Amino acid sequence: MPSELADGVGYLLARAGGQAIRELNRGLAPLGMRARHHSVLTVAADAGGRSQRELGELLGIDPSAVVALVDDLERDGLVRRDPHPVDRRTRLVVATDAGRERLARTRELARAVDDELLAEFTEPEREAVLRLLRRIAAD
Repeated sequence: MPSELADGVGYLLARAGGQAIRELNRGLAPLGMRARHHSVLTVAADAGGRSQRELGELLGIDPSAVVALVDDLERDGLVRRDPHPVDRRTRLVVATDAGRERLARTRELARAVDDELLAEFTEPEREAVLRLLRRIAAD
């Protein structure tokens, strides 16, 4: 690998992220899901649901992609669109009981992928990687 790439933070983060996403997608495939579905389901299960706009902003996903992801999850009975308690024009994406059950399985898969990716690291190194990535990813 050229040293310019080997020293490029963006390149290395993208490469590591790509590897993590590919592995998670492989694990989720038998469940008919991908990493983005897992992310949307995770947020939908948190705090009583979110609007599609909020999902897109929080996850950094284009609004049209959010609609397709929510449609997939709704079709599988994992989320529902509930009326917003204040804004009649907005629907909240909320995890169903089946969605919460599925989320428990996908969380296990995600943890297994994380464990595999960080297998070479000591516990203090793992904590440092997470701390630093959170700083980079903070908005």
